[in-house]
Order: sequence, then C-alpha cells, then structure tokens
Amino acid sequence: MTTPASVWRNPIHFLAFGCGSGAAPKAPGTFGTLSALVPYYFMQDLSQPVYLAVLLVATLVGIYLCGKTANDIGVHDHGGIVWDEFVGMWLALFAAPAGWTWVVIGFLLFRFFDIVKPMPIGWLDKRVHGGTGIMLDDIVAGGFAWICLQLLALSGVISV
Repeated sequence: MTTPASVWRNPIHFLAFGCGSGAAPKAPGTFGTLSALVPYYFMQDLSQPVYLAVLLVATLVGIYLCGKTANDIGVHDHGGIVWDEFVGMWLALFAAPAGWTWVVIGFLLFRFFDIVKPMPIGWLDKRVHGGTGIMLDDIVAGGFAWICLQLLALSGVISV
C-alpha cells in the first residue's frame, strides 16, 4: 500500500504514521513498533501513575489521529497508520523489568499478538471501526503481551 503524500505535509497524518515510520515499504507495523521504542526509552523511568497517564493521553490522542487520518485518506486502518502500534507497545512494556532483554521479549510478544490476532483481538479488528477500532485491537494485543511479560518476569523462567 502506498504512503499518501499528505503524511509528509499534514502533522496529524505524520503522527498517525508514527512520525513517518509507518511509511516503510515492507512491514510498516513492525517498523512502527520498533520506532515506539525511541520514546519508550525516555518513558521507562516514569513513575507508574505518570506512565499510565501518558498511555491514557496517547490512547485518546491516537483515537483522533488514526480516525482523522483514515477518513482523510479514505482507507480504514491503512497499514502505515502505526500510532496504535506505539500505544500497544508502550502498554506491553508497562512496568517491565529493567533491561533490553525484557524490551525484546515485550516487542516479540506484542508483534505476535498483533499479527496473529487471537480472540478477541481479531474480532475487535473486524467489528469496531473508526479511530477507536484502529486503536482497540492493538491496545488489547498490548494487554495480552503485558500479561505474558509480567508472568514471565514473575515466574523467574528468564533470568537476566
């Protein structure tokens, strides 16, 4: 799917496309998820309440950004719209143990749930529309990844 030229002119589209990371010609969702790690680097040391507030604001802003961009370009959930991947990845890494090993595990878990879309993720992806629909399936995928990451951390199966 081609990247609309408006991504480079319209700040709303630019943000919805993950500051341009969603314009990658192949695997834009993966590139968007990787790009989400740049702001995460600065977010990881926030207190949990502040981190959750950032997630909430990013979600609400994302509903607008993604919905507006999808309407403007006439494509619901264009593959290049990756703000939802940003928020899903940040949710997956909420309260993650310190260290890049955990970031990589969180990344892999989030990408797994976002790509495979087990129930209810796939159901939500097909039935909820607009900006909320674009955001919701990735938020649930991020939640599943978060649960798995936390269980792995608590179990002690992985020692870093």
